[in-house]
This record gives sequence, C-alpha cells and structure tokens, in this order.
Amino acid sequence: MIDIRVMASALRVLAGGEFARYHTSNVSEVERFEREMQNFLGVGHVLGVNSGTSALICALVGCGIGPGDEVLVPAYTWVATAAAPLAIGAVPVLTEINQTLTIDPEDIRRKISPRTKAIIVVHMLNLVCDMDAILAIAKEHDLLVIEDACQAVGVTYRGRRCGTMGDAGAFSFNVLKNIQSGEGGAVMTNSQRTFTRALMYHDVGSYIRAGRGDASEPPFIGQNYRMTNLAAAVLRAQIGRLDKKLKRRHDRRRYWLDKLSGSFGKNMKVSPHNDSDSAVAISVYFDDPEEARAFGSQRGIARLIDTDRHVYTNWKSIRSGATMHPKWDPYAWAASNDVRIREDSCPETLKILERTCEIKLFPEIPTLVYRRLVGNTKR
Repeated sequence: MIDIRVMASALRVLAGGEFARYHTSNVSEVERFEREMQNFLGVGHVLGVNSGTSALICALVGCGIGPGDEVLVPAYTWVATAAAPLAIGAVPVLTEINQTLTIDPEDIRRKISPRTKAIIVVHMLNLVCDMDAILAIAKEHDLLVIEDACQAVGVTYRGRRCGTMGDAGAFSFNVLKNIQSGEGGAVMTNSQRTFTRALMYHDVGSYIRAGRGDASEPPFIGQNYRMTNLAAAVLRAQIGRLDKKLKRRHDRRRYWLDKLSGSFGKNMKVSPHNDSDSAVAISVYFDDPEEARAFGSQRGIARLIDTDRHVYTNWKSIRSGATMHPKWDPYAWAASNDVRIREDSCPETLKILERTCEIKLFPEIPTLVYRRLVGNTKR
C-alpha cells in the first residue's frame, strides 16, 4: 500500500512537470533530497544517483580506484558489489564472511596484497559489519573503505549510520530496501574530492553545471547515472519515517528472540550480531544443513545458500570474466591470475550459508498481521 505522503510528494512533481534535476526553475527535488539525507546521516556530502550499483561505481571512482587495483569484496552479497570494481577496470578479490554474515576481518588480513587498494564492506540484510576492526585494518595497511550499505539504509553501528564511517558509502532505494523509489541510489562521503569525482562521473555533462563540487579538480569523462526529481520526491517523503520503520524491525527482532528462547528454538542458534543493541534483523543457523533447508522452505524464511545471485557461486558472468568486449577484461590487467573467482574460492562462506536462514521481519505489515503470519512457522 502506497503511503498518502508519498503519493502527495509524487503528485507535486507530476503537477509541476519538472522531472529532471538540472531543468528546474527552483531548487530541484534531488538537491532537497541530498540536503535532507545529509542532515539525517550527519555526513558532509550526499549525491543522488539512479541505482545502488551506480552508487558503488561512483564511490569507487570518487576514491580513485581504477584498472589493475584489487578490491576486497565479501563472497556473500548482491552481485553488483563485485561487478562495480570490474566496471571501472579493477578486480574484485573474494573474501570470506563469518557467522555474522558480514565480511570476516581475519580473512581481510589474509587477502591483502601489494595491489589491494580498497575494501568494500557490505551491511547485508540490515546486518552491520565489524566496522571498528575493519577500519583499524584499513588504517594499518593504508586502504580505502567503501561501505555497501544498500541493504542497510538508516541502520546504525554503535551510534553511527551505516554508509558514513568509511571513505565513501553507497545506498540503494529499489523496491526491497528500507526506503524505496522503484530504483535509485546515493553516494555518501565526508571528502570533498571524493564527492567531486563521484559527481563528475555520475553526470557526463557535469562540466557545464555551475556551483557543484570542487572547481580545482580536473574534469574527466563521466556516465549518466542521474537521479530524477520524481524519485527524489518519493524518497523525501520517507526519510522522516525511516527511524520508526527501523524501530519496528528492532521490535520484531526482539519478538523472535523471545520466541527462540523457548522450546521453539530447539536445534537452532541465533547468529551473532556486531551491534546487538541496535540490531534490526535476525538470522538463525543449524548444525545440520538439512534442518536449515526444511526451516527455510517456509513462508517468511529463506535459507541463504538458496538466495540466487547473492551467493558468489551463482555469479556466472563475473566468474567467467565475461565483458562486453574481449579487450575489456580487468582480470587480464591483474598482476596475478590467482584472483579469478572459482567455485571453491570461499568454502567457509558456503558452509555458513547452507546452514543459515534469514527470518524476514516485514516492517510494512501491521504487527497483528505479522504475528498471525509467523504464527504458523514450524521449527
């Protein structure tokens, strides 16, 4: 059901007929959205773009990542996390997750090479990474940190919003995210130079725009990843209610923790969380993968190994190294062929995923309806 405030915001733009951010008679909806998101996140710069994938690509470009660079990415994430480095000539290097379902800091240490330039950490399923440990490793090895917070818009880690702790962050606003506009995304950073470079890359015509970014940064050729005013208006209407939506997720996590503490939770364990005080998601794991398969077959539950392109073994185009032209093969520019993704690149990740299930919390559904829905769940 569409919220009346979202409808009113969209209708305002439709009535005005000004759909493009750079073709408006006043301050555009996109710029208003960027300012409001800046205030909400407490971050220096926000750039609205047309998807989470575009946000990741712009964040990497903004940070200066390019051909031949290695970027560590977790083996459990949406395929776009690994595709984004390849889009700019860099090479994704798969890294194991741990039982928190986020990138394993210990495997980060093992995978760092002289060619490693950045780590993309993913706050998957609203589960936050161990950012204190990751940022310490990055500082020790002089690496950049890009937060893929596409699945954790608004979520906090020890009082800090996801997407604001690294050198740059990326959000997605597609139909499955905490706030949504069909498609859409945003780049976050506290660096003026990173913001300016991301701005230039997201708009091939940036050189004709006045008053945007750092004029001292040499211009370069970009793409067209611009956000529309209509998408921005839809998103603006949701920012003010995001914390309330996340609180509902937190309350439902608490409901499940209570439910699992009784006889219902026999044979399953709650996955650990890197910040349990602000956790807004829950997953459980089993010793036996077949028990996880049975539990995950129910409505509102999903066994993670079965979630298609979130599992690296299903990244067909990336594993094959297929690109739009044979001369555009970032793996061919890499210093070592060992970084190519293989079926057995991250065996520990596969073991974790085949034993773990996500319990969906559906914050859009009223509480009474939700409890009736999960009341039929069997252990």
